[in-house]
Amino acid sequence: MSNNKGVEALKGVWDQVNDENMDGFLKELGIGMVKRMAVKSVKPRLVISENGGKWTIRSESTLKTKTMEFTPDVEFDETTADGREVKTIVRVKGNAMEHTMRGKDGKECIAVRYINDRGQQQVDLKCGSVQAHRWFKRVE
Repeated sequence: MSNNKGVEALKGVWDQVNDENMDGFLKELGIGMVKRMAVKSVKPRLVISENGGKWTIRSESTLKTKTMEFTPDVEFDETTADGREVKTIVRVKGNAMEHTMRGKDGKECIAVRYINDRGQQQVDLKCGSVQAHRWFKRVE
């Protein structure tokens, strides 16, 4: 997780280029096969911005556009792209953003977003003992 610009480097427009073990991760979240297949078939574009301490992450795809607005360290209610209702908190930890989501069922998911050594935005996902990864390249 190296980058001297910290989380500021996450701002911009990003296209997904690859992922690893998303099916296993989505299955661990309890997402059915049809939704898992749909999620795996699209490569979202992320638009990340910040204004006055409030961050916005917009995920755009042919299936759905979802916008998440948050202030770091302030918990909020979120409905995920797959329809789960969760409590979410985003914390800045060094050069990374750590999103912690807890569902009504008590299941916790953590997504850590940072710029890797290749200049890509990497998202490391963990739910239970299952891990997955997504990589995005900068468009703008």
